[in-house]
Amino acid sequence: MLKPINTLKNQRVISIDAFRGITFLIMIIVNELASVSGISVWLKHMPADADAMSFPDIVFPAFLFIVGMSIPFGINHRIAQAQTRWQLNVHIFLRALALIIMGLFMVNAESGYHQASMPISIQAWSLLSYLAFLLIWGVYQFKHVLINRILTATGVMLLVVLALIYQGGENGTQNMTPQWWGILGLIGWAYLISCGIYQLCRGQQKLLLFSVFICTAFYVLVHSAYFAHFIENNHAIASLLKIIARLDGHAAHSSIVLLGVICTLIFFEEDSTISHSKSESKSEPRRFINAAILFMILILAATALRPDFKISKIYATPSWCFYSAAICIAVFGFLFWLIDLRKIQNWMIAIKPAAINPLVCYLLPFAIEAILQLGGIQSPLRRFEAGMGIFAALFYSLLIMFSVHGLNKINFRIKF
Repeated sequence: MLKPINTLKNQRVISIDAFRGITFLIMIIVNELASVSGISVWLKHMPADADAMSFPDIVFPAFLFIVGMSIPFGINHRIAQAQTRWQLNVHIFLRALALIIMGLFMVNAESGYHQASMPISIQAWSLLSYLAFLLIWGVYQFKHVLINRILTATGVMLLVVLALIYQGGENGTQNMTPQWWGILGLIGWAYLISCGIYQLCRGQQKLLLFSVFICTAFYVLVHSAYFAHFIENNHAIASLLKIIARLDGHAAHSSIVLLGVICTLIFFEEDSTISHSKSESKSEPRRFINAAILFMILILAATALRPDFKISKIYATPSWCFYSAAICIAVFGFLFWLIDLRKIQNWMIAIKPAAINPLVCYLLPFAIEAILQLGGIQSPLRRFEAGMGIFAALFYSLLIMFSVHGLNKINFRIKF
């Protein structure tokens, strides 16, 4: 029987839920702001070569960071259920595969398709893919197991059919391609890699921090002049080396996930050397000090790397990774103090829907957009500019939260 990797409190952590809910709320807002004109450049995603990061550029790394924060709890929960190592890693693989598949279909619905060659509109294709996601990973339990299996099989067959009828490329002769994997796909790959590293490191913070260093060193290496020179002089393995170089983004994203894992261990790992008779509050200053030390290390590392690796979300540079992770640590530290220590939690009602049903919260705006486009309707909220555009984005995000709250009441969820 597997033993727990770390000693963690066996309870739902409200501050992590709050961090997740805030992140998804902001995600909806910034996605709407992308089409609003007349607003500050700091409310838009920065160009790839800008050497800067804006408010929206922190959302994706926050996704990754939260995934990392959940890994120790998730793995320990599976171990507590007496799962074998094989069962545990099959679950991890299937969960990552689900995210990768969703990301693959979503990114191909955004770009790369050749509408004239497809038998149905890309909006209808997209909506059918969301239906398939729901059939495969939706939470529904009929009394007859056969019905559940038929629904799942129907979803799988629907995805296969959608993949077969997809036509892409300039002439409509190409099939679906990974492109950049999509947000969910990138999260899936980083989750899969980080779960493996977490288990290999047995949850030891120093080894996990060393793994972050290895991920960063790999990124630096494949972007070095030496690596480019090596490819030029080794034609026999040049193709293989180019494939390896494409893993740079996955390594960078995994470093953020691993830093999320470390953050969880800093704030929630129980020290077996401390007597239970001692007040738990005595350990809290130590946790904040360790978090502050990690924060400063990341800021210094990002600053040191920035001259050679400019801040860029698109290129997933180390400076962007470390600055983003440092911001996440600071934000979570505040939430931990506010929610777990001060017990100020009433305000969370606005973000609770996203905290407990994040995938539906993420997919719902895309489904609504596809429905509107299918009907040839432009969202009335997109007609506003400047300050009114910001207000419209805020209003729409709250409307989505209210809708997800209603869906939660009828147990409309996607979970795997």
